[in-house]
Amino acid sequence: MQITHYIALGLILISNGLCVAQTGKTNDIIQIIYTSDAHYGITRPAFRGDSNVNAQIVNRAMIRQINTVPKLKFPADAGVKSGATVGFIDYIVEGGDITNRMEKSVQSSTKSWGQFYRDYATQLKLKGSEGRSARLMLMPGNHDISNAIGFRKPMKPEKDPSAMVGIYNFMLKPSIKLTKKTFDYSLHKVHYSIDVKGLHIVFVNLWPDSAERIWLKKDLQKISTVTPIIIFAHDQPESEAKHFSSPSSNRVTSQVSFENLSAEHFKDGDLDKTDVEQRGWTKFLKSHLNIKAYFHGNSNWNEFYQYRGPDNDVDLNVFRVDSPMKGDVSFHDERKLSFQLISIDTKNQLLTVRECLWNILPEKLNKEVVFGASKTISLSVAVN
Repeated sequence: MQITHYIALGLILISNGLCVAQTGKTNDIIQIIYTSDAHYGITRPAFRGDSNVNAQIVNRAMIRQINTVPKLKFPADAGVKSGATVGFIDYIVEGGDITNRMEKSVQSSTKSWGQFYRDYATQLKLKGSEGRSARLMLMPGNHDISNAIGFRKPMKPEKDPSAMVGIYNFMLKPSIKLTKKTFDYSLHKVHYSIDVKGLHIVFVNLWPDSAERIWLKKDLQKISTVTPIIIFAHDQPESEAKHFSSPSSNRVTSQVSFENLSAEHFKDGDLDKTDVEQRGWTKFLKSHLNIKAYFHGNSNWNEFYQYRGPDNDVDLNVFRVDSPMKGDVSFHDERKLSFQLISIDTKNQLLTVRECLWNILPEKLNKEVVFGASKTISLSVAVN
């Protein structure tokens, strides 16, 4: 049963015990398009009636669909801006694996980064609530990092840090730009944060491992303990054992299964688990209760779920996003291709994530984006 109340702030819906603002002032709302794992350099086996379709063609098709989102009307789903026109997009987040690893005749990181930059930096036409162009936010993925530092299997060339250098310069804007010669992964991590309308948004380098948490702890010291925090990372909350550094060597060789993407040396002992590594992360979560949501790619499909940790002692809202090239479901069924639209009401401290199905009728190229699943959470932080 749904009960509707009218109060001074606007129309409020009470649904499943959660109070959700149906309308709100534009200056209280943040809207973000979220996608991940563009994987420039490979092909899809099938897309819109063609076979072996290049990633650039697929990503450009998605970009054209993303550009239509402001004209869409939200479903009456009791989420933020329920029933209203989307209207504006403030940020577009690309969650990593911009380039595909340079194995098996995959093109260089240099070429893939150039294609990505031309497409995403010039073809996205979205405007934010204040009329400025939507800001493109980038993070590296494991493929981007492996291209930069080398991999345990043969690549050609053996190393090409173009994507990492490009992401670093684009997001961190150093006074002296990095080059492929000056890039050093031990020094040049891509992590940063932004503060917008009372919300703290953090972008971490791959996963919040022990090294990243040193930076993250320092970053969070500048905000109040009641300021809501959302985190974007490439890896899922559990990460993957192979992404850590080898316990016996820092070198990437064909004899080990570790990719040395994280500065943290693997300690668990079981390559199918990361329980030891996760416990450091869950301890951090328990000491920062204002971390309210976590967004990730890497293993890709649309999913809204709760992360409980290896000991079932945390409860974190997690949002997994699809990939245009390597989605676990959409790879086999292109009608399931999706990105996410995140709408945040900072005044009422509510966040709604909606699945955006952008290729629901592949034979009709101008078919509008269709909203799929959605979830609304509270960003309110309990005051002790």
